[in-house]
Amino acid sequence: MQWRALVLGLVLLRLGLHAVLWLVFGLGPSMGFYQRFPLSFGFQRLRAPDGPESPALGPAGRPGPPGGPSGPSWLQPPVSGAAAAAGRRRAPRRPEPGVCGPAHWGYVLGCRGRDRDEYEKRYSGAFPPQLRAQMRDLARGMFVFGYDNYMAHAFPQDELNPIHCRGRGPDRGDPSNLNINDVLGNYSLTLVDALDTLAIMGNSSEFQKAVKLVIDTVSFDKDSTVQVFEATIRVLGSLLSAHRIITDSKQPFGDMTIKDYDNELLHMAHDLAVRLLPAFENTKTGIPYPRVNLKTGVPPDSNNETCTAGAGSLLVEFGILSRLLGDSTFEWVARRAVKALWNLRSNDTGLLGNVVNIQTGRWVGKQSGLGAGLDSFYEYLLKSYILFGEKEDLEMFNAAYRSIQNYLRRGREACNEGEGDPPLYVNVNMFSGQLMNTWIDSLQAFFPGLQVLIGDVEDAICLHAFYYAIWKRYGALPERYNWQLQAPDVLFYPLRPELVESTYLLYQATKNPFYLHVGMDILQSLEKYTKVKCGYATLHHVIDKSKEDRMESFFLSETCKYLYLLFDEENPVHKSGTKYMFTTEGHIVSVDKHLRESPWKEFFSEDGGQDQEGKSVHRPKSPELKVINSSSNCNRVPDERRYSLPLKSIYMRQIDQMVGLI
Repeated sequence: MQWRALVLGLVLLRLGLHAVLWLVFGLGPSMGFYQRFPLSFGFQRLRAPDGPESPALGPAGRPGPPGGPSGPSWLQPPVSGAAAAAGRRRAPRRPEPGVCGPAHWGYVLGCRGRDRDEYEKRYSGAFPPQLRAQMRDLARGMFVFGYDNYMAHAFPQDELNPIHCRGRGPDRGDPSNLNINDVLGNYSLTLVDALDTLAIMGNSSEFQKAVKLVIDTVSFDKDSTVQVFEATIRVLGSLLSAHRIITDSKQPFGDMTIKDYDNELLHMAHDLAVRLLPAFENTKTGIPYPRVNLKTGVPPDSNNETCTAGAGSLLVEFGILSRLLGDSTFEWVARRAVKALWNLRSNDTGLLGNVVNIQTGRWVGKQSGLGAGLDSFYEYLLKSYILFGEKEDLEMFNAAYRSIQNYLRRGREACNEGEGDPPLYVNVNMFSGQLMNTWIDSLQAFFPGLQVLIGDVEDAICLHAFYYAIWKRYGALPERYNWQLQAPDVLFYPLRPELVESTYLLYQATKNPFYLHVGMDILQSLEKYTKVKCGYATLHHVIDKSKEDRMESFFLSETCKYLYLLFDEENPVHKSGTKYMFTTEGHIVSVDKHLRESPWKEFFSEDGGQDQEGKSVHRPKSPELKVINSSSNCNRVPDERRYSLPLKSIYMRQIDQMVGLI
């Protein structure tokens, strides 16, 4: 009986200790999120989306005492004014040496105090040339495996089903299947989308063969209803990129010329764009319809609602086409749509929503964030300026970037020091700036790359580390991730390129081999979890790694391309002396004076223009804004004194502290 009494005493003692910890420190057992974040991230207090705060929760979900922990700063409105200044004046709280502490991304996503020696051993060392060549060849082999299988089993259809080794086209039996029909137009999409990747990899014979196939077999005179945005970025953009590669007198990628080439790809691009123009007609705002039928125009039952990114991310491709043809029509309609959306932004916050009615101009979706529905709108404000030099584009981008920093960015001011949580960009109500939900989506991973283009490298490093830490956890990036619950909300991964793109651009900006290690991790994950019999398949579930039988065209046009360029230091993109920029679909465009000159310059001038009905109007000058960074060479290494530092630079230390995952 004595041993039973002893056991009972020990049990009661343990329960007593738990009770003390629970009452004094809030460290007792709990459900889900609290269990993972015992110190800094116990979300006992949560502001409901656009609603009042919930009371602080104590044990078993009961209301806790007043004045309890208020939760992480991501859930709190941004601090401004004197309070923000006071916060900046506080001495920063630096982490203990060698430990991934509670202020670091690595701790948030699983490090939890782990010693960083093993991490530093893996990530801080130089990346040997032999390993880089091996990874470059692996990236090329990944593209070749997917491309060859598409040509063998799917061409001339739009996409490859890599599990069953067959082709996929539009879903004629179900016109409402927009996931397929918005993208697939029965025009050999994967082949068209991959053209410039073939050139960048130096495969001149296959590039020339592919171009001839496109010229001979692809037609846009099809009874296909497609999304204007997808047709523009995937098809129109690729045709223009390949045309410029063929006609480039320098031929930096090798001999990519086509015998007897008579601008056929440019003519095809023109034909496609003309078929997309009806989307811009009969809208009271100038914002285009989301879809058109390539043969008949806007469908009679067309939706009057469109997303901001879909309507406002056409200017790069339409502008290039206009300037190559000397016809202002395409640039004008795309620019009119951008300005119409811009004029609908909130007067209070300067933010835009994600879904708008094209007839009334009313916001249907009031969420403002950096992911789906808005991502490429911001991207193309900056890239349009880089290509065309229109000052108004840069002014809009700078104003938008300030609003993003003021209302979407949460957490402490500095990336890796100070009080509070690491920075994160959240989804808010466009009018109030109040938090709408606690998830981010994978498309937002493009934003660090955009920040590189404007010179905000430190913030880019910090945000990239967050997405990479998620990748490290799952071996992929879930489509939607709930940062409060620390779990995916939407579990599939369709081989998206955004994290790879930002990794590549950050490496070009910092030359830090950490990003080569990141690229190697991504390559190995793709090989391990997505490779199937005839290509690479979408992950249906990032946790159990089940697959869907689809390989989207952007896997070859973007994901493989950025991985290859990351490891190919001697590529002409980096060494030819030509300045290049990538479209939102990863198509390469040389930045030159030709695109910055247009015979209709005054048409878009500050003192004149046309209103939405085509009447001549006087437009007042926009206020003078400070240029953040107008560099047009995304592969140029910025000021070497700042970014090309030794491995143990401030940026390496930030990454050590934020990721901290083995």
